[in-house]
Amino acid sequence: MAQVQRMSRLMVKTLRDDPADAETLNHKLLVRAGYVRRTAAGIWSWLPLGKKVLENVARVVREEMDAMGGQEVLLPALLPKEPYEATGRWEEYGPELFRLKDRKGAEYLLGPTHEEIFTQLVKDQCSSYKDLPVILYQIQAKYRDEARPRAGILRGREFLMKDSYSFDTADEGLAQSYALHREAYIKIFNRLGLDHRIVSAVSGAMGGSASEEFLAPAPAGEDTFVDCPACDYAANTEAVTFVAPAVESVEHPAVEELDTPDTPTIESLAEYLGVPASATLKNLLVKADGEIVAVGVPGDREVDLGKLGEHLAPAVVELVTAEDFEGRDDLVRGYVGPQGLEKVRYIADPRVAPGTAWITGANKINTHAKNVVAGRDFEVDDYLDVVVVEEGDPCPSCGTGLRLDRAIEIGHIFQLGRKYADAFQLDVLGKEGKPVRVTMGSYGIGVSRAVAALAEQTADEQGLCWPKEIAPADVHVVAAGKALQTELALDVAEKLGAAGVRVLVDDRAGVSPGVKFTDAELIGVPQILVAGRRSAEGVLELKDRKTGEREELTVEEAIARLSA
Repeated sequence: MAQVQRMSRLMVKTLRDDPADAETLNHKLLVRAGYVRRTAAGIWSWLPLGKKVLENVARVVREEMDAMGGQEVLLPALLPKEPYEATGRWEEYGPELFRLKDRKGAEYLLGPTHEEIFTQLVKDQCSSYKDLPVILYQIQAKYRDEARPRAGILRGREFLMKDSYSFDTADEGLAQSYALHREAYIKIFNRLGLDHRIVSAVSGAMGGSASEEFLAPAPAGEDTFVDCPACDYAANTEAVTFVAPAVESVEHPAVEELDTPDTPTIESLAEYLGVPASATLKNLLVKADGEIVAVGVPGDREVDLGKLGEHLAPAVVELVTAEDFEGRDDLVRGYVGPQGLEKVRYIADPRVAPGTAWITGANKINTHAKNVVAGRDFEVDDYLDVVVVEEGDPCPSCGTGLRLDRAIEIGHIFQLGRKYADAFQLDVLGKEGKPVRVTMGSYGIGVSRAVAALAEQTADEQGLCWPKEIAPADVHVVAAGKALQTELALDVAEKLGAAGVRVLVDDRAGVSPGVKFTDAELIGVPQILVAGRRSAEGVLELKDRKTGEREELTVEEAIARLSA
């Protein structure tokens, strides 16, 4: 017997107009259809229909995690400071970490992820190689103090997440646990009906080595990824690498200074000299934990500060200010060149390869220099891929021009290695009777984000259009208005419920058929069954919400069809 939900008793209030602050499709429709309501910036309440969808996503995740051998636990969200201090993440997370004190002054945090706490749990519970491998997971609220919560439930301060952690005694075991999660994630997202891509990624504050993201392409996505039309390469833009072509050995003229008045920008310099921006060398100055670092890229490219931050982590990276130029004769604002820099670490993009010649600043006001050759006139301390990826950049695998697209991150898997095991000295007794350091993996799925991603991918002009697996009901029965039609609708709803079909029935009195039909489209249940003009004959109209196809069925035919 499945539940029959009567809209006359259900707490659901639909809206005709989009919320004034809504920018994305999921935000507009989930609020209009009565699935969620805003409590505060980045904090959302899940109403009855929304809670059912959220729980259905969690159910699919739970079933596949259990099927792959995961064991579900539930850890606290309120966590002590000390474990995160031990790994350095108390500081690394920066302002995104919710910090608080109890009445005695002890410091705590609201958990953004639980690597530290799971590591401590396994250290307490597992002492021998016989206890491993083990995969533990939880589905729990997480917290991040987003500076600008946006896009409804897509980027909130509180969100529901599945986080799992694998513990193995050897790297080969970690690789197997990673592969198990990867396969389980594919099954989960396929069951949810999510169009997704698996892309190479960077590990960020999580640490570790191998890392992949699961992305759901959508215009509202906050991630940009690339894929290659000629091969299977795909990556988050922060993980894309550039392979510099070989530079022909050419004898370049000596450095020559140029009088270039009022040309502090690449655009003004290129226009003044009549050269393309790509012939110039842009030098961006930043501070890494207070130390000035210069970053050189071709003048027609921009520095990706996210990539740069990943490369320089855990150092905090920020742009220099006017005060940083004071007392530094080698730093002339708008006219910085790598030649002649003193006590400045110089990082360059691989395109600034040894043997390439550039027009760049001469470290004098209103003056630039040409024929400045990398490796001859200046040395590069580190080559790092730090430019913003552009459409048409060469694929690292085959050289074909890459495509750019927007997507929502719905999952991320990491091979953490021993970062957290080292911090907590997580060892077990090995087969040889000696301590073995455990190696870990970390794996996340955004459960509430998956709801937003599905809304973005499946909605149409009329409203939401849920896949059956996660919809709040299997069929939405609509009584067109008259007493006979309402009676038939309720009778059919009860029979469908008895047959195991989840039913939402619109039995509201005093609501016009037009409003009921509009709400049925907006709410987005996969099948809409209407008790309308032929109710007296026992004939109903069945509409497929996704395709719009309609057909007339008798009560018996409708029950047989929908319960099959």
